[in-house]
Amino acid sequence: MVKQLTIAISGSTGFVGTNLRRFLSDQNISVISLSRRKHKHLKSEKNIVFSDLEYISKINCDALVHLIGTGAQTKYADYDLVNVRQSQKIIELCKRSRIKKIVYISGLGVSNSTTFGYFISKLRAEQLIIKSGLDYTILRASYIVGKDDPLTQNLSKQIRQGVIQIPGSGLYRLQPIAISDVCKVIFNCVTNKKFSHQIVDLVGPKTISFENYVKKFIKGKKAKIKKIPLEEAYFAALNNPKKIPYGIDDLNIMIGDFTSSHKKLEKLSGIKLEFPVL
Repeated sequence: MVKQLTIAISGSTGFVGTNLRRFLSDQNISVISLSRRKHKHLKSEKNIVFSDLEYISKINCDALVHLIGTGAQTKYADYDLVNVRQSQKIIELCKRSRIKKIVYISGLGVSNSTTFGYFISKLRAEQLIIKSGLDYTILRASYIVGKDDPLTQNLSKQIRQGVIQIPGSGLYRLQPIAISDVCKVIFNCVTNKKFSHQIVDLVGPKTISFENYVKKFIKGKKAKIKKIPLEEAYFAALNNPKKIPYGIDDLNIMIGDFTSSHKKLEKLSGIKLEFPVL
């Protein structure tokens, strides 16, 4: 009899985690959901609520998908605490549980030459995973798009207010990837040996300027577009964050113009990637 595959997910109640749980459940994959709060179980799902990962003695699964992370800092949770230290605790949990495979969602634009605090924390987490001795796949993600993703929520809120703000020229690009494709890729990372010990850019098949993305997003909706100078956007993000719907780190990522080739991802996964439906 073939052993049923079991996959654990940290950060399981976030946007990617919620969609991944549903996808795996539809594939009849057993899921262990690691979260800080209880949630409605899907079929073949076990929920482990934790206050701190180090207090989970052991979990029994074949692979762990590590989704815990933050893209903004507060006085209670900074990049080191969330992106780096939680990754170390996940590694320790994998070793205690003899989990051999870890899949980690990093960020497109992360590199050894980065000077951006968010990317540095992601790079440090990557390095911990690479040096851990575990089999790993690191996915450096562009904007992951689907119903209720953070960018969609942000733009939808601005539409309700009647105006979408575009910092600077809006010519900087993004390379969105559909959440449905992301779930398939993550599953491939666990089941396909081609993804073993790989760092892969998790990007869609097309690039699009932020301005054109916004225009596609608001098509048929009643909302105006307002461009604001970058200096004004950064000043507001630093001094009056309620005035602008983007934080400092959002602006850094947006205007970073981070793009990549999707061909490696398609070749490894065998998936024909689709541009997300807006």
